[in-house]
Amino acid sequence: MLLTKECLLDEETACWCHPWTWRPNGSLMSGLTHEGHTRDVEQVYLRCSQGSLEWLYPTGAIIVNLRPNTLSPASARLTVCIKPSAHSSATNIYLDLNGRLRLLLREQDQASSKVHCFGIQEGALFIEAIPRTDISRRVTAFQYELTSNVHGVEEPSLADPCQPCSDAEVLLAACTKDFVARGSIRQVQQEEEHSSASVDISRLYRQKTQVFVPGGPRVRRWSGHIKMPLRCGLQSREGQFLFMGTVRFGEAWMGCAPPYKDFLRLYRQALSQGSNPCHLDTD
Repeated sequence: MLLTKECLLDEETACWCHPWTWRPNGSLMSGLTHEGHTRDVEQVYLRCSQGSLEWLYPTGAIIVNLRPNTLSPASARLTVCIKPSAHSSATNIYLDLNGRLRLLLREQDQASSKVHCFGIQEGALFIEAIPRTDISRRVTAFQYELTSNVHGVEEPSLADPCQPCSDAEVLLAACTKDFVARGSIRQVQQEEEHSSASVDISRLYRQKTQVFVPGGPRVRRWSGHIKMPLRCGLQSREGQFLFMGTVRFGEAWMGCAPPYKDFLRLYRQALSQGSNPCHLDTD
């Protein structure tokens, strides 16, 4: 059985999730698009920007085609990222480009739950079950997201997260990032492959998902964690910052984080010149 949970996009790219179910005999439960393929390989089409997939008791193979609902020239530049579940097993995952397979994830690689990204033009996902006599407790599962730099500015958290943001990038980030919040760094922890900053938030302008949680019903403060690759050398610093970044698989990743006083000076200058890309309440 194949189970998926997808995020469908409306014309304004708002997003909501629906569960989908597909059974091995080809019957559809909730409208998941699929078609037969040679040698009993099923074609599955996921037409959304993010979601998750589970393949229970895998046998044979499936081809997963990620096709966004919105068609534009930018669609060809989309990046696909997948994050296997820690209990994912029983298959090897390849990229299939016109019948040519390139190994992306072995079975033993999936338990680490590391994120793997590739360009959407590099091919579909070819997921091949490893033959076993007992598959009753086997499952292949992963989350996926499609991302793009639709505003023409490189994504610091995806491209070069350690590079300081320019003035133009800072102003644009305040308008477009998944989260924008003013606060301070309480502590920085070094983990295996990334740093994690524990932050206290005094003003929450925007968050795509709830990466920052409120301190209580009567306290207008929030707290949370923001991650950054270990090579960036994230350190504790005093003062107030404007944290801006990307939410990936439910986790906040740092993009631009200027001192708030520097952002305030930059924003007010842009406001006086009429060049601010959007309005931000700085009172």
